[in-house]
Order: sequence, then structure tokens, then C-alpha cells
Amino acid sequence: MSFKMDWCTHDAAKYAVENWHYSGCMPSGKTVKIGVWENDRFIGCVIFALGTNPHIASYGGGKACELARIALTNHKTPVTRIVSIALKMLRKHCPNLDAVISYADLDRHPGTIYKAGNWKLDGSTTESFTVIHGKKIHPRTVYSKYGTRSIEWLRKHVDSKAHKMQTKGKKRFILYFKRAGSKDIVAKSYQGLEGGENPTSALQE
Repeated sequence: MSFKMDWCTHDAAKYAVENWHYSGCMPSGKTVKIGVWENDRFIGCVIFALGTNPHIASYGGGKACELARIALTNHKTPVTRIVSIALKMLRKHCPNLDAVISYADLDRHPGTIYKAGNWKLDGSTTESFTVIHGKKIHPRTVYSKYGTRSIEWLRKHVDSKAHKMQTKGKKRFILYFKRAGSKDIVAKSYQGLEGGENPTSALQE
């Protein structure tokens, strides 16, 4: 079986998220989109973003981003390997990053990738979503798309059944990168995994 990872287009990432991720929607803002191929077939992507937290870019006093989506269809390559390679690619492309944060719904994910990757548990969050057309949408995404978070407005103009939904929240994990002089983060080559279809600039709106 052949396996490769490379930067992918916005359209490819959007397709993967809408079809293979439970959220069904792309994260807002600037993103880094890394595609995954098995036997020359696109099977999904890993997306890093500034996330829904406006302070994430300076989290803990350093520069950070969020592991926002792992959107995969049926695959043979372990998710832990896919995430590990994606992190190496991210670190090489953005050498000034100090950390990556991920918010895990452990009802959906057992946390295997965090345990295997030496991520640190960094607390938990509570979350409130707006449900539109049966999909949970983060309030910031709602505001970005419609210019309001008003349930009354959304019910009148978008979906008569729109409503607020409170969740139990998520566990927050953080992975710290070692600083300059430490080679173990990026030294291992992923030669042979590059050259995916339609590579693009990593950072796009």
C-alpha cells in the first residue's frame, strides 16, 4: 500500500470535513490543510487553525494553534501516524510555533492520539452551540456567516427550528514543541510521503 501526505486545496479539505467529520463544517480563519492519500486515493485531511478561541495564538505566552479537524474516510494507516507526520510538517512550515492545542470530545474519541503523542491534559471546557438545520455550529461561526447570534433572527430568516444547545464540554490537550537546537521534532524525514495531488500554499483564508 502506498501512503503520502502533502498540502491540499481548500476544496479538498472542505469535502473531507463535510463528508467525513462529525462537525460537517470547516474551521474559520486561516488554516493549514494537510491531505492524506492511500494508493493514490484522497482519504482525508488534518487541519490546523487559530481556532474558536481568539487568544489561542498567544496561548500560555507562546505562539500556538489548534488541531482543529481530523477528517478521514476508511483508511489503513493509524491515525496516530497521520497526526504525527502532520505535526512534523506543521512544525517545519511554522518553526516559530511553541505549541498545538486540541479540544477532544472524549465521548467520540478515546484520546488515543494524545496519549501516544505525549500531549498533556490541560483542563476542560464547557461549550454552547447553535443548532441550525440539525447541525451544531459554534457561535463565532454563526456570527461570521450571518452577522448575528440572535436565535430570534435565525429562526425568522434561516431555520425556524434553530436553537441553543449546551454540551458537557471537552478536554483540552496541549503539545509543546521543543525550541531551537532540539532536532527531534523535525529531523525524521517523511521523504516519499510528499507530492500529493494539487498541492497549494499551506496558509489560506
